Amino acid sequence: MGDYRYTHSLNVADEAVLLAKRYGCDEQLAYTAGILHDITKELPKDEQLQIIADGGIILDSVQLQGPKLWHSISGSVYVQTELGIQDTDIINAIRYHTTGRAGMSLLEKIIYTADFTSAERSYPGVDIMREKSRRSLEEAMLYSCQFTLSNLSQKEMAIHRDQLDCYNELVLK
Repeated sequence: MGDYRYTHSLNVADEAVLLAKRYGCDEQLAYTAGILHDITKELPKDEQLQIIADGGIILDSVQLQGPKLWHSISGSVYVQTELGIQDTDIINAIRYHTTGRAGMSLLEKIIYTADFTSAERSYPGVDIMREKSRRSLEEAMLYSCQFTLSNLSQKEMAIHRDQLDCYNELVLK
């Protein structure tokens, strides 16, 4: 893991603890999932695909065409097989931190949000996202979904159904 990714992972872990305190989630689980969320992101693409295959996961057509989605899937397998983590909530928080999904647990929402709001992030709207995360995880997640869906559609890129399911669940509440 390079310096930037290491710093980012520490920042996500710190942000996850802050959000865990605010929303009543186990802080140690939040820190662990935060520090590990990008564990395979800098691995070569072929290694990520091998980890996914070794984990028995078959990628759908959108995932196959979206290598930016692979690290969350390979990371969820890696923490189980190489680190021995068996906590389903940590595994799912890593797996869905990129797309979100319908029916996310509190920990999953925290890691998804912490990844968008960690200290080194500087994209347009990050301050709004941070402000929303302090009021409501769901409000912050909706904002991030809108940002992501807009960005992907403007680039004419496929949108994974987990992201759409996450968005739809948030707007239908």
